[in-house]
Amino acid sequence: MKTVKRASVLAFLVALFLPGIAFSQTDPGVQGGPARAGSPLASVNSSDGTLQFFQNGQARFQDIESVSNSPTGNNGLGPRFNFVQCSGCHLQPAVGGTGPATNPQFQVIANGFVSGSTNTIPSFITANGPTREARFPFFFDANGNPNPNAPNGGVEDLFTVSGRSDAGSCSLPQPSFALAQQTNNIIFRIPTPTFGAGLIENVDDSTLLRNQAANANNNLGISGTFNHNGNDGTIARFGWKAQNKSLELFAGEAYNVEMGISNEIFTQDRPLPGEDMNAGLPASCLNLSGSGYPEDTTNFTTKAGSDQFATNASIPSDTVMFAMFMRLLAPPTPSTTTPGGATSIANGRRLFSAIGCATCHTPTLSSTQASNFTASLGNAPANAFSDLEIHHMGTGLADNVSQGGAGGDQFRTAPLWGLGQRIFLLHDGRTRNLLSAIEAHESNGSEGTQAELNFDQLLTSSQQQDVLNFLRSL
Repeated sequence: MKTVKRASVLAFLVALFLPGIAFSQTDPGVQGGPARAGSPLASVNSSDGTLQFFQNGQARFQDIESVSNSPTGNNGLGPRFNFVQCSGCHLQPAVGGTGPATNPQFQVIANGFVSGSTNTIPSFITANGPTREARFPFFFDANGNPNPNAPNGGVEDLFTVSGRSDAGSCSLPQPSFALAQQTNNIIFRIPTPTFGAGLIENVDDSTLLRNQAANANNNLGISGTFNHNGNDGTIARFGWKAQNKSLELFAGEAYNVEMGISNEIFTQDRPLPGEDMNAGLPASCLNLSGSGYPEDTTNFTTKAGSDQFATNASIPSDTVMFAMFMRLLAPPTPSTTTPGGATSIANGRRLFSAIGCATCHTPTLSSTQASNFTASLGNAPANAFSDLEIHHMGTGLADNVSQGGAGGDQFRTAPLWGLGQRIFLLHDGRTRNLLSAIEAHESNGSEGTQAELNFDQLLTSSQQQDVLNFLRSL
């Protein structure tokens, strides 16, 4: 049980005996106005072709995928999937972001978007809830109970193509979500925003290691480490557990896992984890697009373009262009005045560091390595508010899923740029409230406990509000 904190008790007593004095602090909430992200980097332009690559990738990011017979040639969906387009789950506050307020996963089934589909909507997918993927931490035993000696952790796709007119005779059941919920053997993840991802990709390992060394003697119980790529041993940095090394790997995995589309990085149709341990997918559910494998490939026949660069931008595969779009996305622009005013935001930023939050949420990773893509990616600061390390977050946030070198309670320090316009918070979208997200950093075994206690016990209510205003200004 969460311990009652001194500041909370004091605030309660003051409110009880001096009701005329207001000491409450609240999350300012999602900031409105124009999206502060979604544009290309400043150096992306039409004269060298980078703008055309950005626009082409952005368009493909919004394509709706079919199983087969697509009038636009976007075939390969399924046989299992979580959604039918990248931008459906990466839309807030602009294309490339995180989950929107209206859940497209609910709409795609409830509104009959998939004609003839036999899918039902899992209870944890709601009209106005977070866009989610589901995982079962453990395989089930013969009695339908989670087996702690048989770790699973793979994505259990929400939907199948069964019953669709373009899916032939493929017939697959949805995973046993009801049983997983009954036995507390299910965890969730929400989409990570991709703004500024090119800068994160282009931070060299030595910069990350220097930052880690500089924060080592912190007296806060923080001792993060890095998840490493299993092939070349370098530091991985994308995904909730920093399990993916590069944006192409990140994009290829998502195309295969979230939409079921095989590609040049993940070349086979993907069964569920349990199916892949047994007979795999049935023959009637293989090669549904009729095009062979991989379904997403380099376009050997270029599409007509109005100029050389537009034609060149049509040649690479979707996976490559998804990565290029994310790579060329500018980071969010923080506000200096809203919410709360410039003085409050500046004070909140100072306090954020003073109580220890910046030990993990490093405001700026110094200059990136030189870039061969575009000038804005090279020799530039990454103001991501993340050390890109994985940290033990304790029992309160643990999901019992391991990915690469990250264990069941370890997560990458989530970059905070763009936080002002995010709706759902934490890795599973369990809250919309920034105060609740901060509170969740304290639990048994969490490296964030002391910093969270400092927020509760060392800051006045007004100072806490300044920190909240600062975070929502990002």
